Amino acid sequence: MAEADPGILTGLAQVPEVAVADAAALDAHLRAATAPFVVRGLVRDWPLVRAGLESGRAARDYLLHHRRDVPFTVAVGASGNDPRLFYDAGMGMNFRQLRGKLPEIFAQIDAIEPYPAAPPIYLASIDIHDFFPGLHQANHVDLGDRQCLASIWIGTRTRIAAHNDTPANLACVAVGRRRFTLFPPDQFRNLYLGPIDNTPAGRTISMVDFHAPDLAQYPRFHEALAHAQTVELEPGDTLHIPSMWYHHVEGLEPFNVLVNYWWRETPAWLGQPQDALNHAILSIRDLPPEAKVHWRELFDHYVFEADDGVTAHIPQGGRGVLDPLTPETASRLRSYLLRQLGR
Repeated sequence: MAEADPGILTGLAQVPEVAVADAAALDAHLRAATAPFVVRGLVRDWPLVRAGLESGRAARDYLLHHRRDVPFTVAVGASGNDPRLFYDAGMGMNFRQLRGKLPEIFAQIDAIEPYPAAPPIYLASIDIHDFFPGLHQANHVDLGDRQCLASIWIGTRTRIAAHNDTPANLACVAVGRRRFTLFPPDQFRNLYLGPIDNTPAGRTISMVDFHAPDLAQYPRFHEALAHAQTVELEPGDTLHIPSMWYHHVEGLEPFNVLVNYWWRETPAWLGQPQDALNHAILSIRDLPPEAKVHWRELFDHYVFEADDGVTAHIPQGGRGVLDPLTPETASRLRSYLLRQLGR
């Protein structure tokens, strides 16, 4: 079946590939990485990959063998030739969120798999340990002492708008093929991000249709493409996406499965920067201009340009949260913020 023409995305720089001999070599690449990289064939020996190479139905049967008998959340789009899961004309969603048991969902995929205009069906970011007992033990990457969230993404042909994630990410294609288009974090202005609080899946997304970009409406997108990288992954291939890199993701086959691992490079007890941004919108953005100038200077002083001069005049032992945070001081600060926000 012919795929949608990615048009303007052709000719982009390719994501670099690295060779990995063992877990130690992968760990070294991950620790040194400041940009995406691909490892071809890293997970080709997974039983799930082998099942998918047999057929989509064989892969579904393998997953059904491991699934818990509980409802799953699934996104179902409209029939047609566009597998893009996005906003509708009124800035609602162009898909429905439904609940169903996995055998019922897979029966629907069985029925529509031969049809090019079938609606996209997508199970996104399903916790492997909670929903697929035993799957991780048989299909996983050794990531050392990293505390990872392991998720599985299952669906038909889909297009997911460019977005980023705070954790680092290792994405492993188990079934089907996926195309990733990636952008450095500093390209956020050129991607024309949508709302923060009204999103398809919790993260702000690019409003640009990558297969039909309107450069009159989004002229800076051309600059973003100058910094973009792309890669098409086959079953068994993996892609490392560093923290905050934007990525547009396409499932290219009638049935696709991806397993990914998220981890933070910072301690888990530190707060989420997105929460601070949301709070700043609530409390600072709409202040009078002169007040915003003052708060910008305070943020520079205490956060972005903080140095020893911030605390040198305060006796040691009395600096509170101005000292480097610990789990204990972070917990006290979090409790204080919760009390303030609840007033």
